[in-house]
Amino acid sequence: MATRAEAEAFLNALLVPERFKDYGPNGLQVEGRERIHKVVSGVTASLALIDAAVAAGADTILVHHGLFWRGQDGRLTGWLKARVERLMAHGINLFAYHLPLDAHPELGNNARLGAELGLQADARFGEQDLGFIGDAGGLRDLAALQLRLRERLRREPVLAVGDGRALRRVAWCTGGAQGHFEAAIAAGADVFLTGEISEPQAHLARETGVAFLACGHHATECYGAPAVAAHLASALGLAHEFIEIDNPA
Repeated sequence: MATRAEAEAFLNALLVPERFKDYGPNGLQVEGRERIHKVVSGVTASLALIDAAVAAGADTILVHHGLFWRGQDGRLTGWLKARVERLMAHGINLFAYHLPLDAHPELGNNARLGAELGLQADARFGEQDLGFIGDAGGLRDLAALQLRLRERLRREPVLAVGDGRALRRVAWCTGGAQGHFEAAIAAGADVFLTGEISEPQAHLARETGVAFLACGHHATECYGAPAVAAHLASALGLAHEFIEIDNPA
């Protein structure tokens, strides 16, 4: 068992949220009970995850996507009221880390997705150095990369074909990072992996020859929160459980 303050200090020291210009508050978003013994990790602080955490006997939740975002209305009504009400009724602490959880060099979403795919970054690129890039290793072509993505993420990625070049350098950035495509091209990538695709990326792939793979926002971000939560649990003597709430996005 540990205290909420010990968990908060540990997570902030690990993820260094003050380094990032982010879209919402990082750290403790909803204050629950002071003494904690079990943390549930998940991708998003949805009502389904909160209910699952209650059923699992957790007093702390750690997620990548929290409750509060820049430009949000902010009033506690509707779905937001329901989530906050459920957390507070059960005394559950909610910790959320967005960009800091993407960027951590060993435990973050990008690092863990790379490990899942057998990729090792040797450089960073893009805004706030969020993008990872490294050698393709044994992935010699797009077909091999697509097969590995299907096997590991259990999704069919959306492919914007480039010029069919051999893969020497693979760049990736989890979630909704389609806007990092040009930075990946400039960094020397032969293919860029992220979660989502917007209209411009297909044209850029055709015109630059660099392939683009959209592998699912949720699917690419299932790795950081459980890795960080497991590290926290080990350090503070807590129980930990990752709960997957399926999301087609």
